[in-house]
Amino acid sequence: MLSDKVKEVIRHSYKDIGNNLENFTPRKQQTFLIAEIAKTLAGEYDKDRKIITIEAGTGTGKSLAYCLGSIPLALMRQKKVCISTATVALQEQLVDKDLPFLKKHSGIDFQFTLVKGRQRYVCRQKLIQATDDSPQAGFTFAEKPKNSDLITLKAMAKALKDGSWQGDIDSWPQHLPHHIWQQVQCDKHSCLKHLAEHTHCPFHKARETMDLADVLVINHSLLLADLELGGGRILPPPDECYYIIDEAHHLPKIARDFSSASVTLKGAIDWVTKCQETGDKIAKLVKSQSTISPSIKLADDCQDLLVELQKVFTFIDNNKSLYFHNDQQDKGNFNNKKTQEKLYRFENGIIPQTLKNWAEDLALLSKKSLNSINKLYKLLMEAVKENEVQLYLAEPLLGEAGFMIQRLENLHALWQMYEKTDNEKAAPLARWIEMLEGKRHDFLLSASPIEVGFMMEDMLWSKCEGAVLCSATIMALNSFEHFRKQVGLSINDGSQYQNVASPFDYPNKAQLLLPKMQYEPSDLQFTDELIDRLPKYLKQGKASLVLFSSYWQMEKVADALRDKHKLAILVQGEHSRQHIIKSHKKNCDDDKVSIIFGTQSFSEGLDLPGKYLTNLIITKLPFSVPTSPVEEAQAEFITTRGGNPFMSMSVPETSKKLIQASGRLLRNEKDEGIITLMDKRVITKRYGKQILDSLPPFKRLIE
Repeated sequence: MLSDKVKEVIRHSYKDIGNNLENFTPRKQQTFLIAEIAKTLAGEYDKDRKIITIEAGTGTGKSLAYCLGSIPLALMRQKKVCISTATVALQEQLVDKDLPFLKKHSGIDFQFTLVKGRQRYVCRQKLIQATDDSPQAGFTFAEKPKNSDLITLKAMAKALKDGSWQGDIDSWPQHLPHHIWQQVQCDKHSCLKHLAEHTHCPFHKARETMDLADVLVINHSLLLADLELGGGRILPPPDECYYIIDEAHHLPKIARDFSSASVTLKGAIDWVTKCQETGDKIAKLVKSQSTISPSIKLADDCQDLLVELQKVFTFIDNNKSLYFHNDQQDKGNFNNKKTQEKLYRFENGIIPQTLKNWAEDLALLSKKSLNSINKLYKLLMEAVKENEVQLYLAEPLLGEAGFMIQRLENLHALWQMYEKTDNEKAAPLARWIEMLEGKRHDFLLSASPIEVGFMMEDMLWSKCEGAVLCSATIMALNSFEHFRKQVGLSINDGSQYQNVASPFDYPNKAQLLLPKMQYEPSDLQFTDELIDRLPKYLKQGKASLVLFSSYWQMEKVADALRDKHKLAILVQGEHSRQHIIKSHKKNCDDDKVSIIFGTQSFSEGLDLPGKYLTNLIITKLPFSVPTSPVEEAQAEFITTRGGNPFMSMSVPETSKKLIQASGRLLRNEKDEGIITLMDKRVITKRYGKQILDSLPPFKRLIE
């Protein structure tokens, strides 16, 4: 139950914040959100299932709501609050603006910090070695550095030493080439915290800050990385955390991508060959009887791995005319579906028995190799600890072994997914092969789960102390059902759901215009119709944003309007996003007409309040055709179950994307303008009414 003491702290804090904000008006939506979040996390609705999913419309003030609804309770119960986001922009807003303001004006005494993955930090010891010109430094670059790279590394080392740089890649003022950062970034395998040289590394300093903090700001990828390790390895244990998962609509896709694995066959053959050499080098350096057995086992298992990988490569190469051809015929084990020329997805995830047998062998061999190199790695670490091996000699080998361990973990994950027999009651894994043609001929094998809900339940929902999932766009077609299935929640499991509408006066502040279009977007003449009709709708406001579903169409329309109507247009891709926004705002400040053309990425996270956007034009419904192998596999699975993938996948996702896109117009209560949707299907198709009815209640005008 929520104690009177916590309620009093929340009430006082909200009042103090109001007193420190100009023109502050308490919003009933915000106070309702605070109460619902606090009551859910306190266990008032369900003492075992303290989870709430919230769709909070623009202007509800959800960041303040979830902070006030969780932080006082967490402090009282000695829990931590982990706020996870999908974008850097929201992380920066929380750390640089929202949390400092809350701490200063709420009367709540709490500490907060931004938590990043280990590889976002430089390894102090590696950086020292990389900039040491002495012959005994022992540092080897994977790629020969340019003179300018060495100058950059020395500047980094100096800044780290004098304290002007905290050691994370994000705060370094210039772009750092990937091949250089990769050489000096922190990694778990060569990070030896117990050694004096490593105790002052930026990563460990950041982790000490994390231990002292009450509120941690993280991203979804870091959250999933911790959960995959069992929870509590990178972040605090789930049962000691209240998770606030903001931008929660991104979570299913990020979780799915995180659980996938890919391996190039020839690439794997190359590094497995080197893996044997790594084992031999460790055995020679440590000079201990204990290294003999694992190094011999590693060499034997790697040799067997090479044989099996070559078999798989030869098998696919010999059958590539069956896999990578548009006019396949039914041939034995192979299905006869048409595929993209360079990519073949196994129908229903079923692979040929021959390949499945090799997958079983490869999964076993990669596991055995992994065990052997892990033993060698630990023996080398112990030798360094006992001063039997000098650090400068061991460090390059530890990094090399760490690289091999990561590669073997991925190799094992891939073949595990290929050897697995899918449960008939659940969605099969998506499995596919891609032919790579560049400097050399190779094949990329990939596998991914279609559905990740059961994993989220096992890793997070069943273990955490409490969770808040929120976004401005979680519902699809006015229902939580689509999202619930994606993240593994159930309507009857004790989880709570709330849809909190925006306080904006939509009917009086915005109009939704539905022009009478002659052609559907699939018609060849649609692009020409856009070129003819857009100039008329661009005159509806001085500050316009036009959203397209394809780069090709956007560029063709932009070229035509520039040529025929002499319009000045800021087009995505011609300049950076930051440059386009800056130029657009300057045009608006100078009282000039300004037009931005953008694609899907401009329909989310773009904030153009007030005069900076009064005229939003959406050229077509943001349908995305299932083109990725995972999406195709999901559509196939729905079809085999008698479902309609268009209605159960495409329409709900389109509904969410359209809400996000239309959300660019009104950013605060004073904003106003017009939205023009140039897709006749919202009028002519049966699903159109569902999509329109899921939008905010704009005043509708139909031509």
